[in-house]
This record gives sequence, structure tokens and C-alpha cells, in this order.
Amino acid sequence: MPLDNFAIIESTLREGEQFVGANFTPEQKVEIAQALDEFGVEYIEVTSPAASPQSFADCKRIASLGLKAKVLTHTRCTLEDAKLAVDTGVHGVDVVFGTSPQLREHSHGKSVEYIIEQAIKVVSFLKSQGVEVRFSSEDSFRSDVKDLFHIYLAVDQIGVNRIGLADTVGVATPMQVYELVRMLRQVVYADIEFHAHNDTGCAIANSFAALMAGATHIDTSVLGIGERNGITPLGGFIARMYSVNKELVRRKYNLPKLKELDQLVADIVGVTIPFNNYITGITAFTHKAGIHAKAVLRSPETYEILDPTDFGLTRYVSIAHRLTGWNAIKHRADQLGLQLSEEELKQVTAHIKALADVKPLKLADVDEILLRWAASDGRESRPASGEGGQMSLEGRSG
Repeated sequence: MPLDNFAIIESTLREGEQFVGANFTPEQKVEIAQALDEFGVEYIEVTSPAASPQSFADCKRIASLGLKAKVLTHTRCTLEDAKLAVDTGVHGVDVVFGTSPQLREHSHGKSVEYIIEQAIKVVSFLKSQGVEVRFSSEDSFRSDVKDLFHIYLAVDQIGVNRIGLADTVGVATPMQVYELVRMLRQVVYADIEFHAHNDTGCAIANSFAALMAGATHIDTSVLGIGERNGITPLGGFIARMYSVNKELVRRKYNLPKLKELDQLVADIVGVTIPFNNYITGITAFTHKAGIHAKAVLRSPETYEILDPTDFGLTRYVSIAHRLTGWNAIKHRADQLGLQLSEEELKQVTAHIKALADVKPLKLADVDEILLRWAASDGRESRPASGEGGQMSLEGRSG
């Protein structure tokens, strides 16, 4: 399927609130919602108004902000919850019912027939109220496929807007996701939403497989926060989609806002952005090995599938180590305005490598060596002064 018709349902304010470190204040929820809206997500999903009186107030407040994004809330498949949701003024309601044998036995104890009856009742009510409605099974990939399709066909026939598949425990593989979505796409008219948990590390791959098979909506959260290991991270999903259709992603989303958004949520929930985080980690656009640095300096796309400038970031070529190459050292010499011949650059590079075998170097050490070498034509090559230590990557983002 062409990957040019998808929407993000951003669930930091719903799934993300289930993250162990999340305890959002009303003001923080508004700040996150506004930041997500500035980034350009199509939907923002918030915690069920039935969760608590404050959750009801927060849902109502965010629904009234006048955001470009549609505001959704996520509820159990009951008329009581559905009526509360409508009262908040949200654009849409996402209802869910557990369908796996595990949940039917140990959670709610209801039959498939009961689930269908309840789903039709709740979906019909929500449609009569003029709101967008999604019906999702919970734990879809441990559910019986015949049961799933029996339920989905029933709600599709009464005009549900979206049907949801949820890999609630992160058990699915990309091939399983692709096959189930492909089969579902052939028998329902509704849009298809996919919700992936990351317990086994497949959330991004599974979300992409769902789109390839015909899904239209993907659930994400900032930094992937959520229950247990969380769900598909917004930044990781953006990276995946950018790699296959960068022009579309550039048009749809305000990409330079991603760094600010990740940092905002990280600060609120008390975590640091992982060093290898998609796009916004401090090493995401860092190159170290000499052969990599040489190619990147000539043509960045050689070793970069993502262009850091599209995200308001810069690449960084690390040179203060034993793996450095003379092309990287030349680039640094040029930045410092130093004129060194190719042979001199190769000699100073060998000197830096030898020093790095003995002690950790910093960028300031390399600069000192280059400046001294240029001033003395290489006749003096004392070891770099200063204390050892790893070079800081702080502040490299533009």
C-alpha cells in the first residue's frame, strides 16, 4: 500500500500517563497538548474522563483549547463511560473491549456475544452524538481470529469510523501484524488503527508493517512512554516514515519541534533522553570511525538516512580518538583556518592516534596539537596538555 495516507494518534496524554514516572498536572497536560499540536499530529488522545474527577476536567479543558488536532478520549465500552466522554466535548471516543481468552477469563468474564451486543450499543450511541468513534479489541494478537472478525464486522456494518488492533502485550511480530491487518482490510470499510506495545522491541517495525498492509492510523507517545516498556515512540515512527517518504513527512510535521517535545516530556516524567534515541539522542548524528567521517564529510547521505538539518539539528564528527582519519582532522584544521599539507595532516593524525592509545583526548587537545603543529611546521610535537576525559557532546544540536 502507498505510505502516503496515514495519521498519528498521539497518546502521550493517555497511554503515556500510564508510564510509571508520569503524574501530569493539568498545566503540564495543556503544555504537552499544545506542543504536540505545534508539531502537527493529527489526533491527541487523553485519559478517560471516567478515571477520576480531575481526568474529566482535564479532558474537557484540552478539548476546549481550539487545537488544530482532533482531541480523542479512550474509554471502556460502556454507555456510562461513553456519555461522560461526550460531555467533555471531545471530537472522538476510542472504546475498547478485551477479546483474548486471557482477558475474557481473568479480566471481565464476558462472552463474544456479549461483547458484540455491548459494542453495537455503545458505538450506535456515540454515532448518534456526532462524534468520531473507534472500536478496538484489546490483546488482539492473542485473540481468536474468528472472534475478532465476528466483532469487527458487526461494528463495521453500523458505520464505526475506525477499527483498532492492539498488540497489548507486545507479542506480535511484523509478519503477524501484516497478515492480520491485510485480512482485515479486505473485509471492512472502516479505517484501521494500530496500537503497538514495545515489550519485545517490535513496536516501530510492527506499526510500519500495519501501514504496509493497509492500516491508516498509528498510535504513538513521546519517547514511547506508557505501560511497562511503552508503545511506538513518536520520534522513532517519524524516523521510519521519513526514511521512506521524506517530502511527505516534511510537509505533514514541524520536524524541528521534535527535540523540544522530547525534552519537555523527559523533564516532566523525570527521565533523560537516551543517548541513542531516534533523532534526538546525543549520538544520533555523531560519526566517529575514520572511514565513516571521510564519506560523511564528502556526502552526508553516505552514512545518514536522516538529514539532521530537517530536524533543526547538526551532525557531529568525532576526531579525538584512535579511530580518527586524516580527512576528519583536515576538516577540523579548515574550521580553525589552518593551512596544512596532506602529508602534514597525515603526520599529525598519526600523532593524535598515538596519543589516544595512551590517554583519552578531548577536542581541545586536538585543537592544541593542530595549532602548535601549524605554528611550528611540525617540528615540535609535544603530547597534548590538559587532563584526560571524554569529549562532551553537549550543545551540538542546533
